[in-house]
Amino acid sequence: MAKAAAGGGRVFLDFPCVSPYRGVGQHPATGKAAARLGAGSCMGDKLWYLKQCLLFERLPAKEVAWLESCARHQRFATGGVVYLPAAEADAVLALVAGRVKICHSTPEGKESILAFIEPGEVFGELCLVDDAVREELAIAARASVVVLIPRTALLAVIERCPALALSISGLLGLRRRRLERRLKYLLFRSTRDRLVHLLLDLAGTERAGSADSPPPRLSLSHQDLAGLIGSTRETVSGTLGDLQSEGLVRLGRQNIHLLDVPSLRRLVELETIKTTVRRGAPVLAGD
Repeated sequence: MAKAAAGGGRVFLDFPCVSPYRGVGQHPATGKAAARLGAGSCMGDKLWYLKQCLLFERLPAKEVAWLESCARHQRFATGGVVYLPAAEADAVLALVAGRVKICHSTPEGKESILAFIEPGEVFGELCLVDDAVREELAIAARASVVVLIPRTALLAVIERCPALALSISGLLGLRRRRLERRLKYLLFRSTRDRLVHLLLDLAGTERAGSADSPPPRLSLSHQDLAGLIGSTRETVSGTLGDLQSEGLVRLGRQNIHLLDVPSLRRLVELETIKTTVRRGAPVLAGD
């Protein structure tokens, strides 16, 4: 991976005079080369990019300015490879615009999606605690702009601003909890239950939502949803059709509107109780 472009999380950074493209190759399944639509920007643009990242919004202005001096951005066309498995993990990346897919891909072309990165998030942050190579594949699911931050530069800021380490620790913990929860659902729940839980999780409405707010809308393909829950596109399409017939969702082209969030939450809660009883464990309030 490029010296400053190979982040395994969400980050923006790149060492001056170091190409962010070294090590960027082809998608192992599709053979599509990493798209390079342009790199570099004026200092004002980079500062704006850094301020869009929630992880850095509380940094002192002088630290943001210093990171700005190290940072550079890179554009990827849809399908462009951001980094490959086994790439050097020497940078954290921040997504400014678009969407990035983090996944594992087999030589046969089968894909397991670990996460989607949205604007304002960082990825590749594991390089801050482990300088090993990347283990996952990062692909631009849409035309995207990524800011690259060298690992050494970010570690220097962490030494000066320990509060940033706490924020990064919180991010790592949040992602671990999400993965553990997804694993639990993959092991013990039906496809329908896994899909409903995923829809609520992606919409951020598992514990929130009101009758006055507009229906949450997700912009994901049925294939993407299948990759996230370990199912097939055909099964996901059929399940979504059932949910639409029940008045719980409305389907559009690459869009899913959650029409009845309270009922979807009740489906998840009811299945949680059933699963707990089947496993012989006591049902606790709030489970």
